[in-house]
This record gives sequence, C-alpha cells and structure tokens, in this order.
Amino acid sequence: MPPLRAPLRIDGAELRLVRLPLVTPFTISTGTMTEKVFPLLILKSGGLEGYAEGVMDPLPDYLEETTAGAMALLRDTLLPQVMGHSFAHPQALARALSPWRANFMARATLEMAFWDLWAKSLGLPLQTVLGGEGGAIDVGVSLGIAPIPTTLDRIAQHLDQGYQRIKLKVKPGHDLALLRAAREAFPQAHLTVDANCCYSLADSALIARMDAFDLDYIEQPLAWDDIHDHATLQTRIATPICLDESIRTPDHARKALQTGAARVMNIKVGRVGGHTAARAIHDLCEAFAVPVWCGGMLESGVGRAHNIHLSTLPGFTKPGDTSSASRYFTRDIIEQRLETVAGRMPVPPGPGIGVTLDLDTLKTATLSHAEILP
Repeated sequence: MPPLRAPLRIDGAELRLVRLPLVTPFTISTGTMTEKVFPLLILKSGGLEGYAEGVMDPLPDYLEETTAGAMALLRDTLLPQVMGHSFAHPQALARALSPWRANFMARATLEMAFWDLWAKSLGLPLQTVLGGEGGAIDVGVSLGIAPIPTTLDRIAQHLDQGYQRIKLKVKPGHDLALLRAAREAFPQAHLTVDANCCYSLADSALIARMDAFDLDYIEQPLAWDDIHDHATLQTRIATPICLDESIRTPDHARKALQTGAARVMNIKVGRVGGHTAARAIHDLCEAFAVPVWCGGMLESGVGRAHNIHLSTLPGFTKPGDTSSASRYFTRDIIEQRLETVAGRMPVPPGPGIGVTLDLDTLKTATLSHAEILP
C-alpha cells in the first residue's frame, strides 16, 4: 500500500439516479432487462471528485436490495454520516459503515467512490493502491437467453472478436440442448453457464449431465442465499461450481471455501460491499488456490472502470465480465471508450479509476439529482 497522506475530508456529494437504455434486451432466468437504472455517486473533497455507481436492481430479483431503497439509505443515512468527516484511508471509511446490517450494495457505492477519491488524492491509479498491476486484463462475454440459433451466431461473433470465455445463461428447459449445440459448433471454446439460482438439489441428475460438455464451471446453480447445498451438489458433479449471489462477505467466502462449495469464485465489488471486502475475498481464494474472476452487472463506464482496476489483482486468473461498453450502451456517461482489443481490456490510465464524466450525456440520462452537504 502507498504511503498514507493526510486524512481526506468529505466536503460534499451528488447523488443521481441515472437511466441508460440497453442496445439489446438482456434476458436471464429471472427476467429481461431493457434499460439500466442506477445510483451514481460523486463524492467531493477539495477540488477532487470520486465516482461510483450502485449495482442493485429496481426490483429485488438479483439480491434483496433495490434501487429505491439504496437511494434512500445513501441520501438519508450513509452520506450524512460521513459528510464533513475525514478518513485516513478507505478501510477507515469501510469500518465506519460496518455497524449497518447488510445493504452491501449501497455501502459499496460510498466506499468505492472514496477509493477513487483517495487514489486521486495520491495521484495514483486505483489498481496501484489496490495492489494490482498490468496494462490490460483478459475478458470474457456473457450472453443472455435467446433462441439457440441466435445464441450460436452470437458465440461465433464474440469468438471472432477475441473474447476468451463465453458465458451462457441457462434455465430449466433451456440448458442441455443449448449446451449440446454450442459444444458441437465450438469444440475448443471456453464455455461456462450461469443459472442465476434457478435449480435445486432435486435437479442434481440434470446438472450432472452438464459434465459432458467440458464447461469451465457452472455458476450459481442453486439458491441465492445457499452455501451448504452447493457443497452437496459439488460432490455429485465433476464440473467446478462457481459462486456469485451466495458470497456477500469474506466470512461467506471462507465458509464456501472450507466446505468445498466453490472451486471458482465470482467477485463483484458492488455485491460484497466494496473494494475492501473484495480484496479480502480475493486473498482468501488465493490462500485456498481457488481462481477468481470479476463479474458484471451491466455497469456504465464508472462501474466498469472500477471492475477493470480490481481485475488486475493477481488472483483474477479467469476472464471476467468486463466486455466492451458498446455491447450495452449507445452512449455511455464517461468520455473514454472502454473497448476490448483482441479479448483484452486496457486499464484506464491516470489517477483513480481513470475516467471522466461526460456531463452532457449524464445530464440527459439523469432522472433525479440531490446534493448532500455537511
């Protein structure tokens, strides 16, 4: 970690609710998204600004947090708690938020914005203060549910673009036939599946049939709040299980690793409460020799930049969901273009997360705007 500077005082904040239409509807087992609506936080100290976005959904269909609830918690409780206060480093701010139960995504929004602010105050890239290095990261792609011929066309297109892993969304009735067609068409491709919690232990025999398709891993097949049944399922199948929704804290990660519930782990910084917890989970997985990768939540360029910087830590050895922003948005809210080159995503250079806001686009995309002062 770089030398500590004087404690950083939080002078103010802007909290916006932002809407970005998706280029293509994105369908998973729980439903279809046509737009991304999210909180955007701008945290201020002196002449510096730190940026982060919330990854909760409007409805509690991924996890229990909602956009409206997070906006209220940030505006009425979390931001007033830190306004006018100084923090020596991001871990100090994370400790100040720790007494609040759950609400990991709302807390992450504030903690991540402070990481960006703190890195900028040091004149260093976020990856440096997190402990990462390198100028680019390996990237995979996540494909939503669609008719099998459409999905095969999308796989071919993204393999041609150099993406290093193809993740297919599955659900009961849209699984084995899809995998059979995909593996026959692309015998050498790195394929994974993501069930988003739509199976149960009663489906063990069906899930075991996925072993035939040489998948890198099966992501979150069982309940969003379960670890124990995933450990049981792993004894019944050969394909590694990767956990996503089940891992909210370093303690969850430790229990999953100790019980064999996860042979791969998806770290979403917004899901686990911020970079402090994400680094702790990364370190635990390294100790257990379990590879990790960075998941995505259809973030704008602000959240995508945070994910890219986090993915430069050494344990992120599998391609993450940090694909080109143009796959999702016609216009992003940042000035930089975050685009992959031959299956690699460049790390945005410069202090902090390395991106600046496109204020004209942000203005048209903003649904609400609040200023919070000491």
